[in-house]
Amino acid sequence: MPQAESNGLTLEYEEFGDSADPPILLVMGLSAQMTVWPEDFCRQLAHRGHRVIRFDNRDVGLSTWFDQCPVGDPVEAFLTFLGGGTVESPYAMADMADDAAGLVDALGLDSVHVVGASFGGMIAQRIAIGHPGRVRSLTSIMSMPRVIPMDLEVALSLQAPDVDPSDHEAVAASGVAAARLYAGTGFTFDEEGARRQSLANLKRAWHPDGGVRQAFAALADDDRRPGLAEVTVPTLVIHGTEDPLVVPQGGQETADAIPGAELVWIEGMGHEMPEAAWPQILDPISALIARAETL
Repeated sequence: MPQAESNGLTLEYEEFGDSADPPILLVMGLSAQMTVWPEDFCRQLAHRGHRVIRFDNRDVGLSTWFDQCPVGDPVEAFLTFLGGGTVESPYAMADMADDAAGLVDALGLDSVHVVGASFGGMIAQRIAIGHPGRVRSLTSIMSMPRVIPMDLEVALSLQAPDVDPSDHEAVAASGVAAARLYAGTGFTFDEEGARRQSLANLKRAWHPDGGVRQAFAALADDDRRPGLAEVTVPTLVIHGTEDPLVVPQGGQETADAIPGAELVWIEGMGHEMPEAAWPQILDPISALIARAETL
């Protein structure tokens, strides 16, 4: 896959669709490689008349890692956050937004439609706040404008799995367990799909320390609601009604913060994007982009 230099880093990316079509930048979530955006999802989006770009955020996948920075204790950091203390992070979410803006530059694009999922939605919000001229529309999926505490069991699941990466079955079991914990009741849980995804992530680029550093960046970030109040581009917020990780309050707060934002609830969806729910995700994204392209 191609790579681009951005913000002093190397970012791995991939494109789908016609380069002449309206460009969409897909931003994935915490510790998640760009391949967590399913290839079929990307192709369906491209077939709707879009140039689709997915990429590895810093510190995951095949983009630049920050292993020169020590990994702190995520539980201690979360407790510090809950107590109102300051969490130190080796980089900021604004830096990750700058990475994405730099990729847009490297691809020779003036602006893109930005779609972010989970932690990627938080980055997408930072792109819209910090680089408003580069964003044609904003879609925030299962995300939030500030860190809203979740159930302790769910929070603890965000820790790097304590497994030997050479033990593929243990890695797969860990991935399946996390996916099951995050799933809602409205869609059939795809255990085999979760297992394949976990093994594919391991084979491509296993790097849990990067996810921990990303989590620190999320905990260190400011409340984005004041900045989101200044966002003027067409905005879509998509959220599952049974999300245990980014609770539905996060979707509601995001929509409330951005003037004119459209909020789409997907009944029974957890912190996941099951294939059966794709039409409920793809249809409003396509409609938003079509509307934004006429402005």
